[in-house]
Amino acid sequence: MSIESSPKINESSGITEVDFGSEIADIRKTGIDPNFWYPVARSKDLKLGKTLAVTFSGDPIVLVRPKNGEAFALENRCAHRQVPLDIGKVAGCTLKCGYHGWVYDAQGKCISIPYLDSSKTKRNQVRHYPSREAYGLFFIFPGDPEKMEDAIFPNLPSADNPKYKTRYLNRKVDCHYTFMHENLMDMNHQFLHRKLMGGIKTMFLGMREGKNWFEADYTFTRASGSQPLGEKFMLGDRPKAAAGERDLMTIRTEYPYQTLKFWTAGSKEPALDLWNIYVPVDKDNRKNHTFGLMMIKRPKMGFLLDMFWPFIIWFTNGIFAEDRVICELEQKAFDENDCDSNNEVFPAIKGLRKVLIENGIK
Repeated sequence: MSIESSPKINESSGITEVDFGSEIADIRKTGIDPNFWYPVARSKDLKLGKTLAVTFSGDPIVLVRPKNGEAFALENRCAHRQVPLDIGKVAGCTLKCGYHGWVYDAQGKCISIPYLDSSKTKRNQVRHYPSREAYGLFFIFPGDPEKMEDAIFPNLPSADNPKYKTRYLNRKVDCHYTFMHENLMDMNHQFLHRKLMGGIKTMFLGMREGKNWFEADYTFTRASGSQPLGEKFMLGDRPKAAAGERDLMTIRTEYPYQTLKFWTAGSKEPALDLWNIYVPVDKDNRKNHTFGLMMIKRPKMGFLLDMFWPFIIWFTNGIFAEDRVICELEQKAFDENDCDSNNEVFPAIKGLRKVLIENGIK
């Protein structure tokens, strides 16, 4: 759904007619498909003339930013003695291993061994990862290079729209990436945030699915308490009860990315446009690095958003902290059982799990 569209609330979810089938794979043991573009760092964290060590699903990767030329990404292991290349030195548009000075170009080819004839370098190379920088993030393509042309790069129009101010999400969470998808998709967990949000009543409006995507619609009313300032600065005054046109939140997982868009009643552009990706850090997928862009539409007096930005940071940090703790507790419960013992009853999560399993790596 584009930011130009005028969303309609679906009053009939039809949830009793949806058959998601049986899950034949354990979702918490499902690996992520590498054949997509994944951010692995903030662009600002890769300094000029420096390296930065990152990982993707247990694979060590070094990011390199030459003083001249484009940044690049290589396997973070020297072909010689397997030591990390991030301890090396950036020289021109190449990277020198910090141990014996073997020199690698941006494609991972060893082009010089200081103490040997150049003909001896040809069979030595490390893996090169295609990379791109966009939206303040450093992306790599960790999958099959032959599938890269078919991989759609994330399109985030709000990130480049001056009507929006962007907050970057950049944190590590000790849980399988699927817990994060479920946490955001299931807005029935507002009770978790009762101290920050007050009493919120969630109303599930409907859901839709496709081969590689699933989305759900919600609206909300306030059952008790007053609207927190952080939310008010983000979204404006929200009504205490539904009357006429209502707010609409649509959450979508389009594998492997996840978005949340929130339209205030009657608006054509979302007041909140969130894009998230949960990048596995370790081989067993017990940890993920969450990268996201939280894009908030500026009010008519745009400077007010800048003025109240610290309150928004404080408020959203509180929400994210509670979500992190609960997802890590879910991972702990899974580890104790070594299997997924969840008794899931919400159709939207059942549909989401189907998409994550069928598009993941068994």
